[in-house]
Amino acid sequence: MSTTPVRPRASLLLLAYLAFVSLGLPDGLLGVAWPSTRSDFDVPTEAVGLVLTAGTVGYLTSSVVAGFTLARIGVGALLAGSTVLASLALTGYSLSPVLAVLVGCALLLGLGSGAVDSGLNAYAAGAFGPRHMNWLHAFFGLGVAIGPLIMTGVLSAGLAWRWGYGIVAAAQLALAVAFVLTMRAWHREPAPTGAAVGGTLPADAAATAPTGAAASGTAPAGAAAVGTNPAKDAAAVGAGASAAVRLPVGATLRLPAVWSGTLAFALYVAIEVSAGLWAFLLLTEGRGVSAAVAGGCVSAYWGSLFVGRVVQGVVAERLGATQVLRASLVGMAVGAALIAVPGPAALAVLGLVVVGFAAAPVFPLLTLTTADRVGAAHADRAIGLQIGASGIGAALVPGGLGVLIGHTSVQVLGAALLVLALALIALYEWGARRPTAGRPVPTVPAQPGGEDQTSGPVRPVVEGR
Repeated sequence: MSTTPVRPRASLLLLAYLAFVSLGLPDGLLGVAWPSTRSDFDVPTEAVGLVLTAGTVGYLTSSVVAGFTLARIGVGALLAGSTVLASLALTGYSLSPVLAVLVGCALLLGLGSGAVDSGLNAYAAGAFGPRHMNWLHAFFGLGVAIGPLIMTGVLSAGLAWRWGYGIVAAAQLALAVAFVLTMRAWHREPAPTGAAVGGTLPADAAATAPTGAAASGTAPAGAAAVGTNPAKDAAAVGAGASAAVRLPVGATLRLPAVWSGTLAFALYVAIEVSAGLWAFLLLTEGRGVSAAVAGGCVSAYWGSLFVGRVVQGVVAERLGATQVLRASLVGMAVGAALIAVPGPAALAVLGLVVVGFAAAPVFPLLTLTTADRVGAAHADRAIGLQIGASGIGAALVPGGLGVLIGHTSVQVLGAALLVLALALIALYEWGARRPTAGRPVPTVPAQPGGEDQTSGPVRPVVEGR
């Protein structure tokens, strides 16, 4: 079976990249805008936790719901509607009179962003292949890098922080129009043939997963679900029949690799977001750097994340994901140590850039190798848990650090990042030594004519309770 992905349409690929840029823009805005925002609203530093928590609740909710919505309204409609919602939420940011309204807008922004993130990741895993999947995450880093530059430029021009959010809201609206105009095209995009996002499938996965299934749960067109009767399966593939597979939810939840991977995502994103969110405050209040220079340094941090994903994505293809992941995790700890060491601002800036560059390939590579760790039959659920955990880690830990900083000083940031980085290394090494996919689990072919059948590529259905 061929493993060469079908070349994606250039217009859809461009829109997907722009959508991931747009996902990163609001994250980059918040860290630079928050000192001015908290002053306008007369709230303490740790109040940012309310904004982050609201955004996370919306993100988690829409990420779960999007999986069911995709089958009913299609990717194009989901992307268009969600981007409109994100634009309205960002407009609300720029007009919020009090913190409570801002928190409500953060909830709406999370709803829009979560659906876009989930929908695009699922679509890309089935239509773009692993290379573009990795680069999509790189463009998210580009968006987060551009965000601080926009807000720094706005503040340096003497304008209120609200203008920064207004600019990004307008860009989101333009993107939503593009999605509306291309809604039908998203349904016609072909899927790659037989490529598994996670790389080589474990031996036991072949007995429990659709042939050629990607980590997102998308199998090549014409492939049937593999059940317990190979003869029937072969006949179904030959006839181009559609089939679905149900797996007991307990079979997935009992795998140690699922939970170690889920916690690893929470820790990783906690480090990435915490460094970007509090770096501006560290440099201005802790190291005496001017606001304009600090804003540029925060952009350099997010920019190193973008460059690292582009460069190390190529390196990972040559050296292998395991070697690159281990080196990256160690690099994150080294960068955090540089931030923690008392010294000149340049040392902290160097630490931030090292953390960003080292952290760059961790999220994409962990995502793309999920099937290798848990088995292809469990990958869909595992990825959902991982994305959900990343949202929790992005909200709870940075918010908790805000409380810690408010009661101590911003100098504690480096030490906190170092502890998190060391914990992530220990967790990854522990998970790497666990059994990868457990025992094969029985599968049950879905009844013909069920609502999960589609006329497009076959998707193995992993239903809950």
